[in-house]
Amino acid sequence: MMNINKKSSLKDIALIVGKLLKDSKIDAVLVGGAVVSIYSENKYQSYDLDFISITDLKTLETTLVKVGFYKEGNYFKHNSTEFFIEFPTPPVSVGNHPVHEFSVIESEKGFLKLLTPTYCVMDRLAGFYFWNDWQSLDQAILVVKHHKIDFSKIKKWSKEENELDKYNIFINKLKELE
Repeated sequence: MMNINKKSSLKDIALIVGKLLKDSKIDAVLVGGAVVSIYSENKYQSYDLDFISITDLKTLETTLVKVGFYKEGNYFKHNSTEFFIEFPTPPVSVGNHPVHEFSVIESEKGFLKLLTPTYCVMDRLAGFYFWNDWQSLDQAILVVKHHKIDFSKIKKWSKEENELDKYNIFINKLKELE
C-alpha cells in the first residue's frame, strides 16, 4: 500500500483509503465535493473526503490509524496532508432519492467506490436546489464538461424533487457554455 505524503493528491488519498477500507471489509462510498474534484480533474478542489459507511466510527478510527489518520472532532486528519476525511450519516442519497449504483476506480494506487458522474451532478444540484448554492451548480457543470451524463435521469429526479425551474436554470447555463 502506498504511503500518504505531502505530494499525495486528493485522488491518491481517496484510492489509498478506499483500498484500506475495502481490504478491511468496510463498505464505503465517496460522495460530495471530493468526487467533483476527481471528475473535474481538480478544476474544483475539495479538501475533505466524505465517505458514507454504515460502519461504526470506532472501527473506522481503528482502520484509518493504519495509514496515519487520527480522529479530531468529527474529522480524521493526517500530519502529511491538508486533506481530511469525514463520515456523513448514511444512507447514500441525493435529495429524497436513495443511490444504489456506483462507479469504481481501480489502479496501482488503490481502489475507490464513488458516486457515478450522473449521481455526482445530482448531488451538486441538490445543493443548488435546496440551499440556493450557486457554487454547487458550477460544480455540477464542471462534471458535465468532463463526463457523459444521463440527463433523462437528472430531469426525472428534478421533477420528483419539485425542482424543474432550477433544473431549467442548469440546462440553460449549460447551453450558454456551448
